Amino acid sequence: MKGRFAPSPTGYIHLGNVWIALLSFLSTKQQDGTYVVRMEDIDLQRSKREYGEALLDDLEWLGFTWDEGPRVGGPEKSYWQSERLGLYDEILSSFALEKRIYPCFCNRARLQSIASAPHRGEVRHHYDGYCRMLSNEAIAALCTDKKPSYRLRVDTQSFLFDDRYQGHQVFTLQSGNDDFVLRRSDGMYAYNLAVVVDDIKMGITEVIRGHDLLDATVQQLYLYKLLGAQPPIYGHAPLLIDSAGYRLSKRQKSITIRELKALQWMPERIIGELAVLAGFIERSSAPVISLAELIELTLDTPALHQDNIVIDALRA
Repeated sequence: MKGRFAPSPTGYIHLGNVWIALLSFLSTKQQDGTYVVRMEDIDLQRSKREYGEALLDDLEWLGFTWDEGPRVGGPEKSYWQSERLGLYDEILSSFALEKRIYPCFCNRARLQSIASAPHRGEVRHHYDGYCRMLSNEAIAALCTDKKPSYRLRVDTQSFLFDDRYQGHQVFTLQSGNDDFVLRRSDGMYAYNLAVVVDDIKMGITEVIRGHDLLDATVQQLYLYKLLGAQPPIYGHAPLLIDSAGYRLSKRQKSITIRELKALQWMPERIIGELAVLAGFIERSSAPVISLAELIELTLDTPALHQDNIVIDALRA
């Protein structure tokens, strides 16, 4: 089997990132699998190479190793998405030849006006199919004023899968209403297309990631079906939140590994705190364990079925 950790280098790595890295790493190692690190720097406006290199430094400091990815190589020419754009171009071109995509000229204001709050089991962003049936003449006229995004023409289908952490899942895509963007009007490729193409090319068989990406899974399953590939086993783990209820993220300026290092935290203490949250080890006053020691334990899949886990502030 093959597992992976695929962070976005838009800031320094924080505890929420390491939480997912830990769960995916240990799952792969317990199955004697191949572990892949991939940099999802496809957001060229926010991603920075120096953040990616710093992220790799921090992973190495914590004790993580990987079999394929930046700094170690592998069968792929690159493990940075920004250097894999040609692959996404090929897929989009093939979809265009098959008439599976269409140009969309809707601006952000219009899309926000038709958006509604999502319900569990629904895709987050619904679309009303406004540009789906535009004539060739209308498309040509609109292209003179605006560069379009490109949406996938979705057929109504339901998808069922068993999530490693969240249990049995049922999602439905509706024709027209759930057509989703594969490339934005600024030329940037959408996450769903890039992640599926890369996971297929790299042979990923297990994806462990945050619960916030659960609803996007159905779009990815649809792409797997179109591309004739077997989807991976999914595990959507609960997110770490702080005592105020905020998800640990770069935007919330959450606790970074560099900040903890400056406060004299050792890697074994950081891994120990996260291992307690996952139920791998018992709580002590100062849990300390290395990744190498965790690998040697017989670890069951943690029963992480809740949406969020509160972690105490560690800056003190």
